[in-house]
Amino acid sequence: QVQLVESGGGLVQPGGSLRLSCAVSGSIFRIGTMGWYRQAPGKEREFVATITLGGGTNYADSPKGRFTISRDNAKNTVYLQMNSLKSEDTAVYYCNVRVNWTDYWGQGTQVTVSS
Repeated sequence: QVQLVESGGGLVQPGGSLRLSCAVSGSIFRIGTMGWYRQAPGKEREFVATITLGGGTNYADSPKGRFTISRDNAKNTVYLQMNSLKSEDTAVYYCNVRVNWTDYWGQGTQVTVSS
């Protein structure tokens, strides 16, 4: 059994920063690509960023240059550093991790950008 636990969401003013974390635990043989997605109210879930086992990264256009994805393989954790946050970044953020060749989702963490 595999568990993904997210943390770090909250309320922040425009221009502020937040750092999300997603820790993987359980029966782990191999962790592959790790990523973040988000879902705003009334919209479909969308891709934010991914990072491969080798450290290669990919970003959606909207957060590019403002968000940084990273991972700590020793801790089985993926991070999303979000800077210069905008109101349109408001969403529930989900981590997605390929563990033992199966994709798992976190429970989601709310990020609200508002003054």
